[in-house]
Amino acid sequence: MASYVTAGLIPLIEASFSVSVAVAAQLVTAFTLAYGLGSPIFVALTPPDHQRTGLLFALGLFVLANAASALAAGFAELVIWRAVAGIGAGVYLAMGIGASAALSSPERRGKSIAIIMGGMASGVVLGVPVGLITADSFGWQAALWLVTLLGLLAFAGLALMLPRLQAAPTSSLGQKLRILADGHVMTILLISLLAAVASLGMYTFIAPLLADPELGAVRSVTPYLWIWGIGGVLGSFLVGPVVDRVRGPVLVFAIMVILSASLFLLPVAATLGTWLVMLPIMAWGAVGWALQVPQNNELIQARQAHGDGNLAIALNESALYLGSAIGAAAGGFVLLLQMPTWTLAACAGLIASLGALLQVLNLRRQRAWPRTVQPETNH
Repeated sequence: MASYVTAGLIPLIEASFSVSVAVAAQLVTAFTLAYGLGSPIFVALTPPDHQRTGLLFALGLFVLANAASALAAGFAELVIWRAVAGIGAGVYLAMGIGASAALSSPERRGKSIAIIMGGMASGVVLGVPVGLITADSFGWQAALWLVTLLGLLAFAGLALMLPRLQAAPTSSLGQKLRILADGHVMTILLISLLAAVASLGMYTFIAPLLADPELGAVRSVTPYLWIWGIGGVLGSFLVGPVVDRVRGPVLVFAIMVILSASLFLLPVAATLGTWLVMLPIMAWGAVGWALQVPQNNELIQARQAHGDGNLAIALNESALYLGSAIGAAAGGFVLLLQMPTWTLAACAGLIASLGALLQVLNLRRQRAWPRTVQPETNH
């Protein structure tokens, strides 16, 4: 929610600090870069026997950074605190998913992860509009105070209710870096990257796509963003029980196929009717958000025994943010070439198809060479 709220506050912050839109937009850049690059580093450095403390510290840091952002007297100070908030958010999500998995039985782990991802989707769909309405009425600082309050409530709940977490297997930093040599993990991360390039990259350009006179000439994209977000909430929550019953790699393949099909259908449905296009948009939102539940579950299965399950999740989040940036840059290049806007959806569909193909190869490899996960030990 914090990143999306900040994006919506840019016009108000621009006026408050007398900076340009381009400069104010760097607040989002600071948050996302710190989130994507900083969180794996700090997760890797967290002692395995202090998981509960690390989780609370990350959430506390996020709360503190949002409060400090609301009190920032200068723009440079605000940028710094948005970066700190990004680190706290990234570490908290990775360790939060790891904690939920550790506290859940294997047959209910997917549902636990789905609740977290559903909460994130709900924050975008419900929390962001509330935050922006608050900002319009009481100033941009009020929106950050709202985020701070919600963070404080979550911190209090965790401090009171979260039991002590079992220490992860002890491993050195060098041993943790071996995760980068795990072909199975790297395949999962690459699929997440491709999905983010396709899904989040296309999300950046949904407005120009639907505004195209040949594709419906939609005047307001807001209802379609709501439909996308509602699909994300439904997909995140509904995929949980499925993850606990269907093999993760098979489910990921199905999700990537649906993602590809929905992206390909966007311009087709838009030419047939502005209401009809809501169907592929909802399907796109649903599977785009749902994907990370089986992906994170698979990463935990692959690396938890090695003591770096949290790091695997943090790297997955980094892949998503990197994919989003690549998708936005690639989409901008397509528009720079003055290609028809429908090619944005076509390119996104092709990238999602590439991810589905990669998952087919991954499935064949797993059937040929069954994985046996054994914990690494110190020598």
